[in-house]
Amino acid sequence: MSEVDERKTLVLTGASRGIGHAAVKKFSREGWRVITCSRQAFADDCPWPAGPEDHIQLDLSDQEGVGTAIAEIRHRLAANGGRLDALVNNAAISPKHEGGKRMNSIETPTHVWRDVFQVNFFAPIMLARGLFKELSIAKGSVVNVTSIAGSRVHPFAGTAYATSKAALVALTREMAADFGPHGIRVNAIAPGEIETSILSPGTEKIVEQIPLRRLGQPLEVAETIFYLCSEQASYVNGAEIHINGGQHV
Repeated sequence: MSEVDERKTLVLTGASRGIGHAAVKKFSREGWRVITCSRQAFADDCPWPAGPEDHIQLDLSDQEGVGTAIAEIRHRLAANGGRLDALVNNAAISPKHEGGKRMNSIETPTHVWRDVFQVNFFAPIMLARGLFKELSIAKGSVVNVTSIAGSRVHPFAGTAYATSKAALVALTREMAADFGPHGIRVNAIAPGEIETSILSPGTEKIVEQIPLRRLGQPLEVAETIFYLCSEQASYVNGAEIHINGGQHV
């Protein structure tokens, strides 16, 4: 019989860059086992140990692929008694027109809406439901990564992205009510302008309007995600934490 892995375990989507990358490094430093899911194969230069064997290449826009990934995750969790301490739904897509132009509600093709909602909205609930048993065993935590664009019209984020994030906020509330009686906490974080490789040109104009007058750092978001998955947040359920330097006020 194989030895039980006593580490806490995180499953995180969208791990290859930005906020997801920072979160993986944070949880790894804190001694967690991290199972990463992203469209990219595991990169050899990734800065955390046990990467290749705990990475799942997954396209969240493929519903069947999500089901296959859930089965694979459950199989890999067998090493720690089938426990899952945290699920972080971080992956998202935000399509743009040529030249990075924002896709508005008049021009966005229907198939783009469907793809965006599959990745940004349906995949999180599919994963949470598929891993419900493992989350309930651990009395685990789910963190959905929403966006400031979910609550206000944003100059760069397209309509499909914004409405999918608004729907994810509502889903977080519903999940908190439904998963809570099973000991699973469900919360959301809503980042604003975070300094990552996908920032749009013109973001510096937005920064002038942010009370803290600067971009956020991926680590600042990762620290909040970690807090929500820790015992320090043991009575936080159904919350959405704004991480935007006061941009929403």
